[in-house]
Amino acid sequence: MKKFSFVILLLNLYLSCSKDSAEYQPTPQPLQIPQLFLDNIIAPIIPSDNLQTVEGVSLGRKLFFDTILSGDETKSCASCHAPQLAFSDNLPTSVGVDGIFGERNSMPLFNLAWNYNERFAWDGKELSLERQAEEPVQNPIELHSNWNDVISKLQSHPEYPELFRLAFNTSTITKELTTKAIAQFERTLISANSKFDRYSLGLTNLTAQELNGLNVFMSEDKGDCFHCHGNPNNPLWTDNDFHNNGLDSEFTDLGLGAVTGNPNDNGKFKTPSLRNLQYTAPYMHDGRFTTLQDVINHYSEGLQNSATIDPLMKKIDEGGVQLSNSDKADLLAFLLTLSDPLFISSFNPQD
Repeated sequence: MKKFSFVILLLNLYLSCSKDSAEYQPTPQPLQIPQLFLDNIIAPIIPSDNLQTVEGVSLGRKLFFDTILSGDETKSCASCHAPQLAFSDNLPTSVGVDGIFGERNSMPLFNLAWNYNERFAWDGKELSLERQAEEPVQNPIELHSNWNDVISKLQSHPEYPELFRLAFNTSTITKELTTKAIAQFERTLISANSKFDRYSLGLTNLTAQELNGLNVFMSEDKGDCFHCHGNPNNPLWTDNDFHNNGLDSEFTDLGLGAVTGNPNDNGKFKTPSLRNLQYTAPYMHDGRFTTLQDVINHYSEGLQNSATIDPLMKKIDEGGVQLSNSDKADLLAFLLTLSDPLFISSFNPQD
């Protein structure tokens, strides 16, 4: 009889635990969408199979800063995407665990949930934020590891199995769950508190020089920048599309063309957001321009013609839009109003 009662007790405990496990759900954490975004653009893209949760975001943040993802455990995602640099780095092209430099500049990370075409990286090769988080781990020039090793290290870690259980209701760690957590964290990186944002909300004023710089930016007879980078009604300050912006007459890096196989895409790269330019030098996909003045000079008088030059480069025959020195200075002043000091100063990796 005692043996029978003991068996019944064990069965009740098992059923109770199973019921608790089945009913457990991570805590929802919807994105905190800025008012400017609510007013001007459509809702962000959140995959139905990777909804934002408190536990998922917390796990993704820990993974993002953990060197356990690299082959020799010396680098993390944050090594090339530093918060104080708007989640970019300050090198022309990033360097991996073996000291080898890649071919591309580190893209800053913010407002990623509003990338409506879901193409990530300079050449658009990754078709979701989750897939983008997968590639650097196994890239031999970046973190130079492999996912089997990473999963083994995470699974044997004293903390991660429980953190995965809290985030995804399973302590069995997989590559898919790891990249889902990182993507959840990355979607919380929202920049929307620049001087221009506050101006748009009626909270501050722009100087005469900054206002003229906006006019230069918007004028088809001057800067003509808005076709690719948007306008005050587009708080993303990018079309998230791909363009050949006249960097080269011949291509050593095909960009989007290497991904699609379409020669009409050769030399096309993703339009970066103009937000946080103050923190993200050097510029372009290969970091060739050290300063914003260099970038402005390129569009003013440094354009290079090629077979796939974007039709929006309407002054290509003149080498550029030919801005005066005064308009260049004003344009620079306006561009700096798009930087968001709160975004880089409020983020503490230890939180």
